Amino acid sequence: MCGVTRSLIGSVSDMTIVHPIARAWITTGGTGAQNYDEFADDSEITAIIADNPRSALAIEMPHKAPDAAGRSFLASLPAAAQRLADAKDDGSYTPADQVVVLYRITAPGQEPAYGLWAMVDTDQISTSADEPGLVIRNEDVFIEKVRERVALAEAVGHLLSPVLLLQTGRGADLHAALAAACDAAGAPAATDLDQAGRTHAIWPLGPGETQDRLTELAGGGELVVADGNHRSLAAQTGGLPRFLAVITTPASVAIQPYNRLVSELTSSPAELLDALRAAGATISPATGLDPDSVIVYAAGAAHAVALPHDAGVNRVDNLDHALVERIILRDALGLEPGDKRITYVGGDYPASWLTGEVDAGRAELAILVAPVTVDDFVAVNLARAKMPRKSTWFTPKARGGLVLAELGTH
Repeated sequence: MCGVTRSLIGSVSDMTIVHPIARAWITTGGTGAQNYDEFADDSEITAIIADNPRSALAIEMPHKAPDAAGRSFLASLPAAAQRLADAKDDGSYTPADQVVVLYRITAPGQEPAYGLWAMVDTDQISTSADEPGLVIRNEDVFIEKVRERVALAEAVGHLLSPVLLLQTGRGADLHAALAAACDAAGAPAATDLDQAGRTHAIWPLGPGETQDRLTELAGGGELVVADGNHRSLAAQTGGLPRFLAVITTPASVAIQPYNRLVSELTSSPAELLDALRAAGATISPATGLDPDSVIVYAAGAAHAVALPHDAGVNRVDNLDHALVERIILRDALGLEPGDKRITYVGGDYPASWLTGEVDAGRAELAILVAPVTVDDFVAVNLARAKMPRKSTWFTPKARGGLVLAELGTH
C-alpha cells in the first residue's frame, strides 16, 4: 500500500516496536470524531457530518455523508480523498515530522486518562499462542469491515483512526510518565469535546530524551488490542509495516457493557424462551436492567437468563458473550454473528436505549450482557486466548481525526 519494505525501517532487534510518526497531521480543532464503528445507527453518522462537515467521519464514512446520494462506500472514496485534501489546505490540520503525541482525556469528577499516539510495527501482531509478537489481537472480526479500512487507507493515503493498545507490562510506569509529560507540556496544541462531555487534549512531542523514554515505556511489554481489531488486521492485509496507535494504560480505561439488538426474531418471544429452557438455561423475571449475567428483553418483558456452561470447552467459550452468540443467537434463533438483523451496541448507549428500541417497534429483542473486567480481559489475552466477538467496550475511547499518519513516510 505505501511502498515501504521492511528493510527500510530496520528490525525489532535494534529498536523498540513503538516509533514516532514520520509525518503526522495534527488537528487545529473541530475535526475530532467518534470512530466509525461506535454507532448503533448509521443515521447518527449522517447527522454528525451534517452538523460538522469538518468531522473526520466525513472522510472515514463518506457514503454516510448527506451529499453521498446513495453511493456505496467504494464509490464514495474519491470524495473522501478530496475532503482530506481540502482539510489540509484550509488549515484544519498542520504537519509535524518525527513526533509522538501526548494524549490526555479529562472529565469532571473522573481521574484523567492518558495515552501516546505513535506508530507500531505491524509484524508484531500475534493472534495465537504459537505466533510470536508483542501486539495481541484478541477478537474475531468481520472481514468486510477490514476490506473497507484497507480501501480507505489506499484512497486517502493516511490513517485517520488509531488502534487502542493496552500496555500490560509497564503500564504503571507509562501512566506516571505520561501524566508528568502532559503536566510539563504547557497549553495543548488542540482540544476536542466528545459526546459524553470528555475533553481530549493533545501535545506533539518531537525527538529528544522524553520522546525516547516514552516510546521505550510504551513498547516495554505486551500490548493488547483494546479497540481497533479491524484496523489492526487492515494494516496487515494492506501490507503496512506500521500502524497508527494510541498506547494507553490499564489505569486509564474501564470496560462497559457490549449488548446486542435484534431487529427481527425468527420465532416468537415465548418460543425463544422455551428454546433456551430446553438448552438448559434458567430463566426468571428480571428486577432491573443491570444484568449479573444476561437479560433478554422482548414484548415488554425482561428476563434474567443463566445460560448453561459447557464443561467440554475452554474458559473463554463459557464467557457470557460467547454463550449469547452460541446458544441464543445461533442455536435458538439461527442467526450467524454477521447477520444484518443483529446490531452490536456499545456501552455509550444505556440499557434503557435498547429496551426503548424494542418498545418503539424498531427492534424485537434486546440482549443485555454483563461486562467483563479489565483484569479478566488482560488475563485472557496474555494467555493468548481469543475474546468472544464484540465483547469489550472500552471507555474512554481514543478519538479519531485528532492525529493522522501520512502513508509512504514509514
